[in-house]
Amino acid sequence: MSELVFLKLGGSLITDKTGESAARPRVIRRLAREVRAALSKHPGLKLVLGHGSGSFGHVVANRHGTRQGVCGPEAWQGFAEVAVAAAQLNRIVTAALVQEDVPVLSLPPSALACCEKGSLVTFDTTPIQVALRAGLVPLVYGDVAFDTAWGGTIVSTEDVLAYLAQELLPARILLAGDMPGVFGQSSSSRVVPVITPATFDSVSPALSGARGVDVTGGMVSKVTQMLRLVARNPCMVVHIFSGKIPGLVQRVLLSPDASTGTRLLAR
Repeated sequence: MSELVFLKLGGSLITDKTGESAARPRVIRRLAREVRAALSKHPGLKLVLGHGSGSFGHVVANRHGTRQGVCGPEAWQGFAEVAVAAAQLNRIVTAALVQEDVPVLSLPPSALACCEKGSLVTFDTTPIQVALRAGLVPLVYGDVAFDTAWGGTIVSTEDVLAYLAQELLPARILLAGDMPGVFGQSSSSRVVPVITPATFDSVSPALSGARGVDVTGGMVSKVTQMLRLVARNPCMVVHIFSGKIPGLVQRVLLSPDASTGTRLLAR
C-alpha cells in the first residue's frame, strides 16, 4: 500500500546552530542512508523531504533582519545572501541523498512561494505533485520568499510543509531534530508522548526557543503551527522525535506506531 509521508530534517540536527555555516556531514550522510533503507523496505512509501537552514540561513537572516521584511539596496543584498546560504546547505543535503541513491529533486521555495506580511499565501505545488508521480523525492527547505507587503521575508520549512499538507494530505509529518521530543514543565520531566490542542496550554510554559539562532521561532512556533494543522486535518499525525539516534529515522518512517518522541494529534 502506498503512503505519503513528510519528513523534515531539522537544522539543529544537520548543522551546529551555535556556529556559522557549520554542517554535520557525517550526520547528513547517515540520515540519507536511513531514508534510502526505508524506501527500499517500503516500496509504496512516497516521501516529501524538507530540511531546516540551521547555522547557514538563520545566521545570515538574523544579521540582515530578513524575516521582518526587505526594503532598500542593503536589505536586498542581504536577501540574496540568505538565499545563497540556504542553498549552500541544500546542496550538501542533496548531494548526500544522491550519493545514497535517493532520487531526490531539490525545489527552492524562493521560486515557488509568495508571502503576505510574513505569512505564506501561495505556493506552486505542481512541481511537487509531478515529481511524486514520477517516483522522485521532492526536497524543500527554509528559504527567502517575496512578500507582497514587506518586499521579502523568510519562509520556514514548517511553513512550506504545512501548506503542502493542506494540498497533498500526507498521513504523517515527521519532524526529526536534536531533541527526543517535547518535554514537560519541570527540568526533570520526561518527553510528553501526546499533545493536542486541548492539552497545549499545560505544556506551553515549558517550550522555549531553539538553541543558537532561529529567526522562525524555534519549538514554540513548530508546535503551535503543527497543532493548527492537525486540528484542521484530524486524520493527520505530526511526530516530533530525535534524529540523533542512529536508525531511528528509518524506524519511524517504517513504523507509524514507533514508541518514541511526541505526537501531535487533533484529540
